[in-house]
Amino acid sequence: MINDVKKSAEHKMQKTLETFKADLAKVRTGRAHTGLLDHVMVEYYGSDVPVNQVANVTLIDARTIGVQPWEKNMAGKIEKAIRDCDLGLNPASMGDLIRVPMPMLTEERRKDLIKVVRSEAEGARVSVRNVRRDSNNDFKNLLKDKAITEDEERRGQDEIQKLTDRYTAEIDKALATKEAELLAV
Repeated sequence: MINDVKKSAEHKMQKTLETFKADLAKVRTGRAHTGLLDHVMVEYYGSDVPVNQVANVTLIDARTIGVQPWEKNMAGKIEKAIRDCDLGLNPASMGDLIRVPMPMLTEERRKDLIKVVRSEAEGARVSVRNVRRDSNNDFKNLLKDKAITEDEERRGQDEIQKLTDRYTAEIDKALATKEAELLAV
């Protein structure tokens, strides 16, 4: 039973870390990457779908994303969706190809992005601590039901604390890497 709680906690903490890293990837630096447009939704025959489901998203060069719609009539909708998203991008149509240049980041914008990244990191840390709390409650309930001894409960809580420390350290490391990437000019 202790191993089940521990495995469940480790799985949830791993998911939290993966989600945090995916969120960090969406925060743009000066360089272009196709994942930047993953959450941009386009109206396609009455339903909202991600851009990458109605167009081919590629890198033209280090600072430009190319979006090639599969249907010519979608170009205007895709361009509008990219412009309206909260990324501050200004796409330009060139025939049936939409070019999305990455603007240079100002010092003020870099600081704002660092604040966003730090708040994302704090959210991930809180999530990991919530998993720890839930696991410790599971141990207390197992002890109350006399399914485990007090020593087993204490040992389980210590193992969960070690997991919490490890995943918190990984979150901090990913945060430090992203901050350095944002500050690099």
